[in-house]
Amino acid sequence: MELQLARSYYPTGTNGMLFYKSNFICFTIELPWLNNEPKRSCIPEGRYQLFIRYSLRHHTHFLIEDVPGRSLVLIHPANDALKELKGFIAPVMSLAAPGKGYQSVMALQKIKDLMPWFVSHETLSQPERITVFITIKSN
Repeated sequence: MELQLARSYYPTGTNGMLFYKSNFICFTIELPWLNNEPKRSCIPEGRYQLFIRYSLRHHTHFLIEDVPGRSLVLIHPANDALKELKGFIAPVMSLAAPGKGYQSVMALQKIKDLMPWFVSHETLSQPERITVFITIKSN
């Protein structure tokens, strides 16, 4: 499974559109591009493999593997990149401004619903490898 994220960069945040097989899934929000500075910048464009992950804070979400110079990069719900993200990606149903959106939990569920094999892992303590990739490019 291959997801595509087409980004637009702004000084106060990064907005994107997430697709699967050319079909729009949802929007995304991220921090602005600041040369991949950990916890302050969105991640570099490229192709990354995803893991299913569970935490008490974000429940079931995704881990993005092998981001250059970074560790523990996530896709999880958030509606304001500057206030809630540390270099991660948040899916949202609609955009409000650069790096801001609405209904993030619903958008993450839309991504999960695309994956027929996806089972909620409420007790998952370790990431589970899945064959899902995300390719991130400029819009």
